[in-house]
Amino acid sequence: MRLLVVEDEKRLAAALRRGLELAGFAVDIAMDGKQALWLAGEHPYDAIVLDIMLPGVNGFQVCAELREKGNWTPILMLTAKDGELDEAEALDTGADDFLSKPFSFVVLEARLRALLRRGSRERPSVLSVGDIQIDPATRSVRRDGREIELTAKEFSILEYLARRQSEVVSKSDLLAHAWDFAFDGAPNNVEVHISNLRRKIDKDFERNSLRTVRGSGYRLVADAA
Repeated sequence: MRLLVVEDEKRLAAALRRGLELAGFAVDIAMDGKQALWLAGEHPYDAIVLDIMLPGVNGFQVCAELREKGNWTPILMLTAKDGELDEAEALDTGADDFLSKPFSFVVLEARLRALLRRGSRERPSVLSVGDIQIDPATRSVRRDGREIELTAKEFSILEYLARRQSEVVSKSDLLAHAWDFAFDGAPNNVEVHISNLRRKIDKDFERNSLRTVRGSGYRLVADAA
């Protein structure tokens, strides 16, 4: 198994190489983001260990660019201690897992083996439904090249429908995924948000992507011009 370790701290990079080679991996080291992108484009790695804090191109940018290029090699991102925002951004940009520094080498090796068991599979970081593009990382939506302004709740509903593209999603499912457990408002709130969402993503573009399935719920389908 061949790994790419992207770490600019020389002593840590050397220690990771030694430990991973003793565990049976072949290891290449990149000291910055540009070198990482070049190596990842030239060699078919089984997994990438990627630090966030890199000179020039940071780890988030490396991860996002690899995913944009269709490179779905499993990525384990190294984040700062107590870096909840780093962890969230790592996953949003396309990383498969994260590990906070300082970390146990035993845990690092176990996480890598879990990633390798799962293998590489295509998981686009931007959701597309026809000509609608939904970016969970930036919480932005575009259609036909135009940006669409949504409220936080409208975005949550649209993202959930996009992840279940073409499936019928019930009102209760939307309540469970777009509202927290403490929500005690009327279920008709879903209908209000769906109506507003339909106006913004469909009526303004003369499309019919967000459809009501009478008695069952809603579904989002591709309906390009």
